[in-house]
Amino acid sequence: MADGAKTLEVTLLGRSYRVACEESEREALLQAVAYLDGKMNEIKSAGKVAGSERIAVMAALNIAHELLSTKLGNGFDIGQAKRRISSIEAQLDSALAKQEKLF
Repeated sequence: MADGAKTLEVTLLGRSYRVACEESEREALLQAVAYLDGKMNEIKSAGKVAGSERIAVMAALNIAHELLSTKLGNGFDIGQAKRRISSIEAQLDSALAKQEKLF
């Protein structure tokens, strides 16, 4: 376990797991757990897949598909959006700097 990492107990599909996690990443981990648990419960509720292991694999495949769809351009590309926002911020900073010189 890394320095500053603590164990956190999380629950997925009614089962508890202890996970090592940095305090600064705790909230992100809890959000990921909630998302995964929701996906697993959706699959379980559909009743087409039995067994926790199979449900976990199907959830992993669904989430991987969502991620790849986003990265490959069929969805929202967060990296591209961040680069565009940075570009716009730079343009705004430049325009504001010119305005400050007027006063």
